[in-house]
Amino acid sequence: MKNISIFMFLSLLFTSIPIPVHSKYYTETSHGFHLQEKVTYLHFYFFDILSGKNPTAVEIAHPNTTFGANSTTQFGKLYAIHDYLREGPNKNSKVIGNAQGLYLSSSLDDSVTLLVVYIDIGFTTGKFSGSSISVFSRNPITEANRELAVVGGRGKFKMARGFAETKTQYLNITNGDAIVEYKVTVVHY
Repeated sequence: MKNISIFMFLSLLFTSIPIPVHSKYYTETSHGFHLQEKVTYLHFYFFDILSGKNPTAVEIAHPNTTFGANSTTQFGKLYAIHDYLREGPNKNSKVIGNAQGLYLSSSLDDSVTLLVVYIDIGFTTGKFSGSSISVFSRNPITEANRELAVVGGRGKFKMARGFAETKTQYLNITNGDAIVEYKVTVVHY
């Protein structure tokens, strides 16, 4: 009985001794970056092509329901994109990058065409080659002038934030092909 009591006492003693565990998932907070913020202005054209043999945007999902006999809503359609960015609105303008991601048709109302966009706008030439900005925003494409949120970036656009002013320069109502002008203001380090 004495051995059991000693064993129980030692077991209790060893289980109550704190043992340091090195599983800290964070480091001490520092006083942030000591870098100067920069503002960069970008201007390019986004070519969104849904038609032809080599489309840059394709439907990858749609709802398995209808919204009434006369409804023309595109609600629930999901598109994957790999759109080219060009210096000018002409299809022969120099390609400077691409936009890759998704857009979702998210309006139940037939009078408004609203997309939610999730895209990475990457640059493949020039000063910002290898860098990109992330856009995550609603895009009411039937409005003449729109503003999209820039929520991040990588490469030379680390910690980016800002906005993109967009304006449709060309739209083929029959097949959905579009050329959209982007004027982007990016604040970054």
